[in-house]
Amino acid sequence: MTDSLVSSAYTQALEVIGQVEPRIADATRQELADQRSSLKLIASENYASPAVLLTMGTWFSDKYAEGTVGHRFYAGCQNVDTVESLAAEHARELFGAPYAYVQPHSGIDANLVAFWSILANRVESPYLEKMQAKNVNELTEADWETLRHEFGNQRLLGMSLDAGGHLTHGFRPNISGKMFHQQQYGTDPETGLLDYDVVAAKAREFKPLVLVAGYSAYPRRVDFARMREIADEVGAVLMVDMAHFAGLVAGKVFTGDEDPVPHAHITTTTTHKSLRGPRGGMVLAQEEFAADVDRGCPMVLGGPLSHVMAAKAVAFAEARQSSFKAYAQQVADNAKSLAEGFLTRDATLVTGGTDNHIVLLDVSSFGLTGRQAESALLDAGVVTNRNSVPADPNGAWYTSGIRLGTPALTTRGFGHDEFDKVAELIVDVLSNTEAGTTKAGGPSKASYVLGDGVAERTKAASAEMLDKHPLYPGLVLG
Repeated sequence: MTDSLVSSAYTQALEVIGQVEPRIADATRQELADQRSSLKLIASENYASPAVLLTMGTWFSDKYAEGTVGHRFYAGCQNVDTVESLAAEHARELFGAPYAYVQPHSGIDANLVAFWSILANRVESPYLEKMQAKNVNELTEADWETLRHEFGNQRLLGMSLDAGGHLTHGFRPNISGKMFHQQQYGTDPETGLLDYDVVAAKAREFKPLVLVAGYSAYPRRVDFARMREIADEVGAVLMVDMAHFAGLVAGKVFTGDEDPVPHAHITTTTTHKSLRGPRGGMVLAQEEFAADVDRGCPMVLGGPLSHVMAAKAVAFAEARQSSFKAYAQQVADNAKSLAEGFLTRDATLVTGGTDNHIVLLDVSSFGLTGRQAESALLDAGVVTNRNSVPADPNGAWYTSGIRLGTPALTTRGFGHDEFDKVAELIVDVLSNTEAGTTKAGGPSKASYVLGDGVAERTKAASAEMLDKHPLYPGLVLG
């Protein structure tokens, strides 16, 4: 796709949009400008290709297509069948999975499909159909307790939020924590690493139906063969949420015991993040669970987003190219460079480093909360997100850490030297930021004071790197 073709496509699209609501066209142009001028280090974000982005802006958006390929509840879905079939085919080949379900709108949708598929597969209950027919927002805690009881008091064991797990891995306020009686496993308090013997002991004691592996803020690889052994020992279903590191699996950075797909009964993922596709979800399953997952609509989902499924197919096709393997390896190499950059400047990292795409920086050594650090960095043009660290004294809102990821800047072409410079800039900002005070004069967890000139020199240094690695090079909006 030539630069002039891409520029023409977006220029004309924005002109059409602007004729109806010019403020949306202006906001879209400004978003591109903002992303071009900032260091994007949010681990869950990336930059999709123009081909992926353009695929979402078509008349496939106008189609309803509940059901599955060849078995729709609406007529006229033959082209949607083609799109969904292609997306599933690319996904199966990309990940070596027996079955792929590409309809979920998001990661949480994918996890809900997986949970209900496991219940449908392993639990006989007349209440399952009733549950599917109800509005989940109307259920009380007593309703959930009744359902859990009817399902046989099914149990879920997942990674705790502060250790790096996700809300959907059994966090009590989340629907996953309401569907199941849940317990959580953490990490070693000294090293921050998973202790598989401790996970196994907890599984033997708790005897869960579902053992959830995977993470959103754990900067290390996981031995999924060992997790499957633990699941098999207690008769649990191993479900792996690889939303964050799917790109490293697709790019063959994670292989063997570190590739979850051959070991998990069900694997869920988002299709953006390190996979660099459109925002959406997907479920991969072994044959045993394929028929249950295939009933994701109407079990959990409504109409699939056909235009997004089309974009998934394009993204998966891109990820099957050899260039994506090189990209994925660079993502992991850059994360090590970023971690080394912090460590040489005496910053504190959870687990002492990384071997995936995530670096989790403990900012308490700077006298800051995660919220203060996140805000100060944003003022300086560095986009991150605050994140809990194990046993975080500041809780999940203020936190004591910031989570950093390398997929987005790697897409722009950043390498070792740039990521070392990024670490230098972040340490400089945080070293020159002080915690503020409350109105009563006490220490604040939110307010901060950024030193004079820090934001300006950080943005100037960032601009030098960003200019060398432009976002969507050649894309000029007329």
